[in-house]
Amino acid sequence: MTRSSGKIKRIVVKIGSALITDGGRGLDHEAIAQWAEQIAQLRLSGIDVVLVSSGSIAEGVSRIGLKQRPGSIHTLQAAAAVGQMGLIQSYEASFQKHGLHSAQILLTHDDLANRNRYLNARSTLRTLLDFGTIPVVNENDTVATDEIRFGDNDTLGALVANLIEADLLIILTDQQGLYDDNPAENPNARFIEKADADDDQLMQFASPTGGALGRGGMQTKIIAARKAARSGTHTVIAYGREDDVIKRVVKGESIGTYLKAGKEQMVARKQWLAGHMRCAGELVLDEGAVRVLQKSGASLLPIGVKQVKGDFKRGEVVACVSPQGRIIARGLVNYPADEARKIIGHPSKQIPELLGYEDDEELVHRDNLILLDN
Repeated sequence: MTRSSGKIKRIVVKIGSALITDGGRGLDHEAIAQWAEQIAQLRLSGIDVVLVSSGSIAEGVSRIGLKQRPGSIHTLQAAAAVGQMGLIQSYEASFQKHGLHSAQILLTHDDLANRNRYLNARSTLRTLLDFGTIPVVNENDTVATDEIRFGDNDTLGALVANLIEADLLIILTDQQGLYDDNPAENPNARFIEKADADDDQLMQFASPTGGALGRGGMQTKIIAARKAARSGTHTVIAYGREDDVIKRVVKGESIGTYLKAGKEQMVARKQWLAGHMRCAGELVLDEGAVRVLQKSGASLLPIGVKQVKGDFKRGEVVACVSPQGRIIARGLVNYPADEARKIIGHPSKQIPELLGYEDDEELVHRDNLILLDN
């Protein structure tokens, strides 16, 4: 098994609380500046980077003057609200030194479980990347409850990797990577350089708990790697204080533990879409749209659709049907049925006039469409 040698176009970098805070004394601004410099160099080289950063609660605990992480949910939420200000200020100042802007995105697991909000988050992140910004994602700990008890953003990093179809998820931690036993207790513990993300044996090796400031043990990182692998994203768990660690991982150096996704990105996505046997509705295409989809692998535009059947919501799976009734594709639709009926047969430039707004120019984007009959 070798580390992926394909061209990396999009990555997610997750930084945990133990790394980003200076031993509980607030944010480590020098470390943040170093990570920001690496990310900026990747961005300026043409690689899209989304940063998933913990640290708001730990920073808030320091700012408020608490001696330790509180147990009360309301106190944790208050600490997160205070700490988030310092966290995003530090990132913005660091990225501005390299001529880049950051953007704050606060999410909960519910946002990514709801298909409509999932697509909204996806569209926002993609637009921010198109603008050349560095989205900084954190869990919305000021309103969430379960999230601040679990995962230290490891799970969120994986879900964001799914969301933007990242090639690589880099989880930076205060450990070198994964061992087959606790190296602090067993000097003969073997370091695991490479493994399959879905290898069941990995969970037997990992600690389930994190440190005092964070809540993510190595088990949550393995679970995150498995979730990321669903969309074909590989994962590297590495020591965040390593010199130029982010850039070196992207270059393919053997740093940390590399957990390989079992499926290629498009294969994994096709299986997910193809597995939706029950479609919420149908889009009946004209012959021209059928040819374009089958020959060019393009997106489905409103002008190529003759009829809308069913009562579906934005983000649900619909069937793309030929004039003869043959299902040629399935995909995630960008508009609900009532709005789709208003725009079909029209050029995309007329969508704002017909609906009063424009969300996407496509009814189904090619990244969310799978051909079933060629």
